[in-house]
Amino acid sequence: MAYYVTTPIYYVNGAPHMGHAYSTVAADVLARHMRQRGEDVFFLTGTDEHGEPVALAAEKLGITPRELGDRNAPRFRELAEALEVTNDFFIRTSDEQHIAAVQQVLQRVYDAGHVYSGTYEGWYCPRCADFKTETEILDGNQCPIHMIELTREKEDNYFFRLSTFQEPLERLFEEHPDWILPSERFNEARAFIRGGLTDVSLTRRNLRWGVSVPWDAEHVFYVWFDALLNYRTALSYAREGEDLTERFWPPAVHVLAKDILKFHAVYWPALLMAAGLEVPSRLYIHGYLLMDEHKMSKSLGNVMDPFRIAELYGADALRFYLFREVSFGADGTVSPEGFEARYTSELANEYGNLASRTLAMVARYRDGRLPEGCAAPAEIAAEFDGFVEAVCGRLDLVDISGALDEIWRRVRRLNQWIQDQAPWQMAKDPAQAKQLDAVLYGAIEGIRSVSLMLHPFMPATTSTLLDALGESERTIEAAAFGAPSPAGPIEAIEPLFPRIEAAPA
Repeated sequence: MAYYVTTPIYYVNGAPHMGHAYSTVAADVLARHMRQRGEDVFFLTGTDEHGEPVALAAEKLGITPRELGDRNAPRFRELAEALEVTNDFFIRTSDEQHIAAVQQVLQRVYDAGHVYSGTYEGWYCPRCADFKTETEILDGNQCPIHMIELTREKEDNYFFRLSTFQEPLERLFEEHPDWILPSERFNEARAFIRGGLTDVSLTRRNLRWGVSVPWDAEHVFYVWFDALLNYRTALSYAREGEDLTERFWPPAVHVLAKDILKFHAVYWPALLMAAGLEVPSRLYIHGYLLMDEHKMSKSLGNVMDPFRIAELYGADALRFYLFREVSFGADGTVSPEGFEARYTSELANEYGNLASRTLAMVARYRDGRLPEGCAAPAEIAAEFDGFVEAVCGRLDLVDISGALDEIWRRVRRLNQWIQDQAPWQMAKDPAQAKQLDAVLYGAIEGIRSVSLMLHPFMPATTSTLLDALGESERTIEAAAFGAPSPAGPIEAIEPLFPRIEAAPA
């Protein structure tokens, strides 16, 4: 089955930060997990390079918008690489192929009668590149996202007949109550629609940095319509000589932050309906990563720079932290000391120590080999009943933190069970040899199972551990508890999460 997952595309008016890492790694976890299932996966990310936010940032720097894109887009590619992200394509909306495809789709919308000319006057946020409705404006005439005063704009534009799609959108929400997750974001989008839709600007006449309008060269397309279409246009040229649109459209999941909910939950499906195209299967809206005033950490200082964290601690530690510290979908606070606490307590002490001491015991007490035909004690085997299905079910609903909770509950149970069984005491009594074999096998098998399910979150670390166990598979089927004892020798391994000393910034 085809599984198409996307991140938002990121403005090139600044350097990538932790919020960009959050969205991108979330999509990567989903993509990796679905590949484990054997699905036909396509994963898209990229940069949004047109519109007023980019033009204004370039003007401040004394360079062209194109030069700004060429300067910053590679940094977003580098972030994905630093975090072991496995996107299949990186789109830039300055790509000539994207521009041509945008013009083709929006010409179709125009030809279908969903566009007309008129004059727009209203309150505008240049950082959002968004005209705000009266219900979206805060006291003091401020943008609710950027907390800056809105400007009054008046332009002769072409309008998209959004109001025409009031009933079709209401029907979409009525028939697909899980189309947007979490539910509070669904309700927020539905309330916006029920408040009554008005037609919106499709083009800008006073801005030159954008995709030119094919039926009127004095206009460029409003950046949001250009940007939203990236999810569709990328499929037409991501692989040279091959159009992937029929194979992967519609997207299975759009992953995005709550500040761009309106555009994706209202404008986007309406635009697709106007073009006669199928709407995405699901949107998942995550919250913000917040930073309060926190004390300085030993190694990171007071900065949550994803590049620095990945360099010091490894990409896997950051990938884990992002979905362990903050429940995916909600707002949550992140901090350098919070990261270091999770690294030490959960990664090093719980998962890392579980692996190190178990493999060391097999090497010490059984010369690295467990007998064939071992069976795990019933009490630990029962902990893994329905484990794989539970993780898969969570990820089907894009509950990334919930899936990680399911995995970590088994990590902690394994640690407690080994502590209770005390195999180091059994090893002193030859009469308990078979019981020791069963306990060691149960521990090794549990580690193997959780590591396979943890693989999309921490691919490098889990590969190191799985290789040490002689496990060559990375599939969901292989994760089922109860595989035969490893055929090859099991050797002790170096700590998976070593102590990190402070390094100069």
